[in-house]
Amino acid sequence: MSTLGATIGLSVLLSYINDDNNPFAMALFIMAVVIVARWTDGYTWGIVAAFMGTFCVNYIFTYPFWAFSIDYTGYPLTFSVMLIVSVLISTLTTQIKQQERLRFDIEREKMYSNLLRAIAHDLRTPLTAIIGASSAIQEQKLSAEDQIRLAEGIRKDAEWLVRVTENLLSVTRVSNHGMIKKEDEVLEEIIGSAIMKYHRLPGSLPVDSDTLSDIILVPMDAMLIEQVMINLFDNVNAHAEGASKIWIHLRKENGMVFISVEDDGCGITPSLLPQILDGTYMSKHSRNDDRRNMGIGLSVCRSIIEAHGGRLFAGKSRHGGAAFEFSLPCKENMYVE
Repeated sequence: MSTLGATIGLSVLLSYINDDNNPFAMALFIMAVVIVARWTDGYTWGIVAAFMGTFCVNYIFTYPFWAFSIDYTGYPLTFSVMLIVSVLISTLTTQIKQQERLRFDIEREKMYSNLLRAIAHDLRTPLTAIIGASSAIQEQKLSAEDQIRLAEGIRKDAEWLVRVTENLLSVTRVSNHGMIKKEDEVLEEIIGSAIMKYHRLPGSLPVDSDTLSDIILVPMDAMLIEQVMINLFDNVNAHAEGASKIWIHLRKENGMVFISVEDDGCGITPSLLPQILDGTYMSKHSRNDDRRNMGIGLSVCRSIIEAHGGRLFAGKSRHGGAAFEFSLPCKENMYVE
């Protein structure tokens, strides 16, 4: 009950300044009840704070001081109103918190449902292709060229399944915030590492990143943020028809750093932007094949970014294609001479 203790101390201090029966005490204790109800769970602490606040106003800050009395005209009604108001505020605050938590749970369940639907789509097609290709190699007499072609298809499908599995592991870690271990990381080093890993993938595009004069420290789980970057790069490969290059633009604003991944491809129809970010959009056309779903990668990215206290945005690139920008809280810059 440190909040009530601080309120008592502040009221005692103000009583030396204004000794006219301390008219400010009631407002201060109602405010204390609101704070207690806001930062505790359930109804108990808020209601207890309401009763204790009413008692303190009567016993300490109302004439006769340091004595409990309801004999004076108007006092019973005043204290009854204060108690009722305090209890109502505590109850309403708790209900609002419960509604917010329920809304958050509904949104999370919706996101997970979309992810599961997207995952089912992403897993079914490549697995079917792998089974078909392996059966053909076993059961049919094929030329060496056909065998190599089918084996290459199996390899590509298996690589895609590996990336889907990595996304699933990321979702598992994000759903349990205790598994996200944030450490101060130099942003440009994480971006450079993600670019290097992306360039190991077949068909990767050139990537041009902004260079900053300041070292930007960002509290993050480096592996998860690298996963975000690689997913965004891979989406360009899979869906940005005509793209020849990827740009990374950086800016810092109001304690947040914004990282924008942009391309010069076909862009995104504005009406599809909300569906792309919530995982309900199934791409009908892609750069490499038609089995890939843009939703799963971006849904995972959004979950990771929000778990770090940031947001993911989609829009039009200054280079003519699509732009996916995400924000992360950052620390003060360290100037590099």
